Amino acid sequence: MIKVGVVGAGGYTGLELVKMLLNHPSFRLNYLAATAGDVMIEELHPALLDLITFPVEEASAEAVAERCELVFLALPHKASMGFAKELIERGVKIVDLSADYRLELEAYEAAYCPHEDPEHLGEAVYGLIEYYREEIRIARLVAGPGCYPTATLLGILPFIPYIDTSVPLFVDAKSGVSGAGKKLTQTSHFVTINDNIFAYNPLRHRHAPEIAEKIAKIHGAKMEVNFVPHLIPATRGELVSVYATLKEEIDPEKILEEAYGDERFIRRRAKPVDIKSVAGTHFCDIYAQRNGRGLFVSSAIDNLLRGAASQALAAANLMMGLDEGAGLPIVPYVP
Repeated sequence: MIKVGVVGAGGYTGLELVKMLLNHPSFRLNYLAATAGDVMIEELHPALLDLITFPVEEASAEAVAERCELVFLALPHKASMGFAKELIERGVKIVDLSADYRLELEAYEAAYCPHEDPEHLGEAVYGLIEYYREEIRIARLVAGPGCYPTATLLGILPFIPYIDTSVPLFVDAKSGVSGAGKKLTQTSHFVTINDNIFAYNPLRHRHAPEIAEKIAKIHGAKMEVNFVPHLIPATRGELVSVYATLKEEIDPEKILEEAYGDERFIRRRAKPVDIKSVAGTHFCDIYAQRNGRGLFVSSAIDNLLRGAASQALAAANLMMGLDEGAGLPIVPYVP
């Protein structure tokens, strides 16, 4: 068994990682840490009572290195990079779920803060599995994509060669409240989000440069990305709709078949997608339709899983020479 740990076990993505690792065929959960420490995991997450009894400690790089071959960092941006730097130097493989290693240095510092580990930033592999699978297999540091970029990129990337890149992309994105994390804010308060929907940080959200950067890296196309996220009154799930202008006539279904025909965790839908069908799974459902030169692409994921924890687990599987799908959830939470 391969010994792994989770730092940031108190959050929603930390919980999802623990749930998947409980039944993983090859990983053994050997370390848990959270900000406070000195608590049992079933106290942090009462739903785990009688399923696991495990101490949650205050995070220590030394302890991680002693007990783990690989660790998941489910930490906020800025908190992750300093810790990751110590672990890399101690030889531990890392899947980082924060934003700290997703972007080039200039883009990261423009969107977030000064970077504390530029030395290792260049070796981080972006964890979008379908496009970086072989690089992930040999990586020691994987940067988990943001949930919105995951859904957006998986949907639009197959079409970039056929899109008029002089026309901006418009991304309309909607996410469940769990994407905001456990900390209560004014916008995630029940009386604000219940029976409501609203945009936040329109056209200025930090995920826009992430989407634009990866389009440029994968296809060499520089595109302006107009990204507008919305919060919806749902616990989990994410629906992203992308609007683009084509430069030639295409068959969207054929393009998706060519891109993802062999991908077991991407489902190409004949009808518009919905979040309920992917909630609780690692699947990404994609639908595309053309009207003249107008292109509509819509994708749905579970923001906590395919947008964070299960994508991180898939990367860890590849890094440790395992089957990519080991331990990944595939049964949706329906009805």
